[in-house]
Amino acid sequence: MRPRTARPPERAEGKDAQETESFAGDPDFMASLARGLSVIRAFAAPPHGGGTIAELSLRTGIPRSAVRRCLLTLARLGYVAAEGRRWSLRPKVLSLGAAYASSATLTTAAQRYLDQVSAMVRESCSLSVLDEGEILYLLRSATAARIMSVDLRPGSRLPAYCTSMGRVLLAHLPAAELRPYLQRTRLVAYTERTITNRERLSQALEAVRRSGFALVDQELELGLRSIAVPVHDAGGRVVAAMNVGTQAARVPLREMEKRFLSPLKAASAELGLLLHG
Repeated sequence: MRPRTARPPERAEGKDAQETESFAGDPDFMASLARGLSVIRAFAAPPHGGGTIAELSLRTGIPRSAVRRCLLTLARLGYVAAEGRRWSLRPKVLSLGAAYASSATLTTAAQRYLDQVSAMVRESCSLSVLDEGEILYLLRSATAARIMSVDLRPGSRLPAYCTSMGRVLLAHLPAAELRPYLQRTRLVAYTERTITNRERLSQALEAVRRSGFALVDQELELGLRSIAVPVHDAGGRVVAAMNVGTQAARVPLREMEKRFLSPLKAASAELGLLLHG
């Protein structure tokens, strides 16, 4: 018989829980809605494939009793389902992302430009935004050959500091936002090439600001190179990043800028003109 594990305390300790507690006292803040969204997001955290109430509680920092109520509510609405003790998302949850994609000018307009770049350079092209210190993939035009060990798709998340799109987005943050990010982010070495020194990372971001693009060589995964440019809105604010990713064995580092930068900049500029409208 497997020993029973001790039940964690009911006090919320996770990031989402702390964020919810920070709004305590705000009469316009719905804590129950915030908890429900946190539970949905917890299904994307590794290990993937669902989780028990206890596991979801640990991932979110929300007490088990509250996680249970969220799951039962979401189940009645058709967004989650249980098989034994494990819960998983149901296809209906895709409607939440589809609502954003169909209503957002950026995503509505961008796919054709990603497809054009991908067809021109015969490599994968992606669009992402910065979300809580990570890049969140919005759109992707992928070639048949996978360039990473993980399957990237809309909704995928990667660390910002060691990815080309992340560097572009971080480089254009106001100093008041970038400084806390650099202070709180744990710079993990994914490969021996990953920049984990904060001063070196600051210098790399300054170089991105000056050049207008980011080129990252095998810092997230060996064999992966990528180059990214910013996408500006009507006010000149950087709202997204667009990149081309390739296998290092296929494209030498010295050719990345020559082959991919011009098509990326052209697509980004055209997308920006649409956002000006």
